Amino acid sequence: MAVGTVHHGKTNLIDGRWEQSDATIEVEDLAEGGVFAEIASATAEQATDAVAAAHRAKAAMRETTIVQRAGWLEEIAAGLVERKEELAEVIVREAGKPVSSARGEVDSAAERFRRAAEEARNQQGEFIEGTTEGHEGWEAIVKPQPVGTVLCVAPYNYPLMTTALQVAPALAAGNSVVLKPASKTPISSAILAEVVSEVGLPDGGFNFVAGSSGDIGDTLAGDDRIDAVAMTGSSSAGTHVARESGMVELHMELGGNAPAIVFPDADLDAAAADCAKGSFKYAGQRCSAVSRVLAHDDVHDEMVERIEAEMDDWRPGDLFEEDTAIGPLIDESQAEWVEELVEDAVEKGATLVRGGERDGKTFEPTLLADVPHDARIVHEEQFGPVAVLTRFADEEEALSIANGGDLGLDAAVFTADHDRGMRVADRIEAGAVRLNGAPSHGLGDIPFGGVKDSGIGREGIGYSIDAFTTTKSIVL
Repeated sequence: MAVGTVHHGKTNLIDGRWEQSDATIEVEDLAEGGVFAEIASATAEQATDAVAAAHRAKAAMRETTIVQRAGWLEEIAAGLVERKEELAEVIVREAGKPVSSARGEVDSAAERFRRAAEEARNQQGEFIEGTTEGHEGWEAIVKPQPVGTVLCVAPYNYPLMTTALQVAPALAAGNSVVLKPASKTPISSAILAEVVSEVGLPDGGFNFVAGSSGDIGDTLAGDDRIDAVAMTGSSSAGTHVARESGMVELHMELGGNAPAIVFPDADLDAAAADCAKGSFKYAGQRCSAVSRVLAHDDVHDEMVERIEAEMDDWRPGDLFEEDTAIGPLIDESQAEWVEELVEDAVEKGATLVRGGERDGKTFEPTLLADVPHDARIVHEEQFGPVAVLTRFADEEEALSIANGGDLGLDAAVFTADHDRGMRVADRIEAGAVRLNGAPSHGLGDIPFGGVKDSGIGREGIGYSIDAFTTTKSIVL
């Protein structure tokens, strides 16, 4: 499949037209090496043109009906399904994701567009009667209206699914959209842009510009015609975008460092299997990954043994083989970062039980035991395939460790005591806590987002539509 030939020069979708540019982005093939695609890199002027087109299209998008928008979203879902194998191959190559996971990502993205179509039909508003003295007989119609123009900034780790989780609700609410994909994984988003361009939105209703954050990111975020920003990325990147954007609606899912607290009464086999999956899936490059396993003193060593027994199922391999579990990290600098965190933990007294070796972009699945609480890997987002086990003596210490950092996206609690599970979950400083399972959020129906430096707002189809909607009260 000559993806580079297909997309080279047909990249920047601005005001309903595909525009070329002189500069290109070379997309590395993480499955087989080399460069597998080129994509035109938008100039700052083209980025500005995209925002201008979206701004002009606001009125036309606002006038669209719920029936129209739902129909478009269903067509987009069908278009993604039709191009499933092409998209899956692209995700394998540009993101380094095993093919079975890549196919699942396409299915999840399509489902998000279908669910957005369903939620669009639920935008009904409300009717309010006056209930206070002096306002008898007053009536108000409260109407949902689109916020305006939404800038969607996508990440590299789920280049299609997360993009769908941003774009679908924005369109469902009747907004115009400017999409900027991650520069490392732009091809799957370019295919999505092709699909969207074919369903009949008003010109400028959906715009697509590829480019690095340094080249066009600030131009897009700092344009005062942007009314809302949807972003998934690191906490530092989110903070920067928020400063550039100013007083607009911010919808940000940022960094995570999820603790999984394992109490002595937990089903240790199930806990170990879920913690291994949470640590190693997609080589740990997930903001909802289990970043640290907090194991009670009485079961720490047993959890180490059980997780090590699970590790044979999580081996790197040929990304196009159905049974391959994980692949390389997105680039060598990310692998070096994980290596640095592991070395720091070992220097501070952690036991390297298994793994720890890096080969270019590939970091082998790694198990660290007895990790001291002052190790950087306990507090910083690693984004790598490392299971980190640290001890705690009682419930209060577990909560102190879990809540000790600046991030609060996800968490998990493993215990047979329902009351304790609910009590601990309630006190963990995180946007979501799963009981007796690794963090998971369904297909867009459960809200997903963080506290502290882990974000603003909650993703999820209905929740995101609310974020991209404002209300107008017409008082009679």
